[in-house]
Amino acid sequence: MTRYAMSIDLSACVGCSACSVACTMENDVPVGNHRLWIRNTTVGTFPNLTVEFRPEQCLHCENPPCVPVCPTGCCYVTDDGIVDIDAHQCIACGACIAACPYDARSMHPDGYVTKCNFCRHRLEEGKLPACVETCPTLCRSFGDLDDPNSAVSIAIREADRVDVLRPEQGTGPNLYYLNAPSSFGLTSNIWDVKHEEGAH
Repeated sequence: MTRYAMSIDLSACVGCSACSVACTMENDVPVGNHRLWIRNTTVGTFPNLTVEFRPEQCLHCENPPCVPVCPTGCCYVTDDGIVDIDAHQCIACGACIAACPYDARSMHPDGYVTKCNFCRHRLEEGKLPACVETCPTLCRSFGDLDDPNSAVSIAIREADRVDVLRPEQGTGPNLYYLNAPSSFGLTSNIWDVKHEEGAH
């Protein structure tokens, strides 16, 4: 069975925001909304300072806390592991926004919740998500996590370090951060657990 996942090699990310722009254009994201964004932090001691970047979006969790709280069932997980929203059933109650520990959802001006869905429409056409296809440093990999020969499986297997965002939440994210600098972190516990190869 297909289990879609994405990895981002933070050692290669330059914070150019090409992925965010591509996402916005591909999905017609309105002004003021974001499905994908870049966090950055300055590390080091003056004058030896560097900026480190971390793209963030929906993590397509195996145990998504957003799904069971939805009163209409518009939040659901597809057979291939994508957490998605049926906008036609959404009543804009905001329960899923409150439940998501990653701030990955927002309210669309037209009155429904929106977020990243790995560009499902592109996957159905045999294409990669727009953010993956656009990245100039090729730091993003995508594919079937159950296929050992997929781009994402190879990237994770060959990485020196593999992390997930806020592992203490127990959500089982399917977005993996590779080769993160040990100093990187906007909160004290983002990088405190290393995902060993084969663990999920």
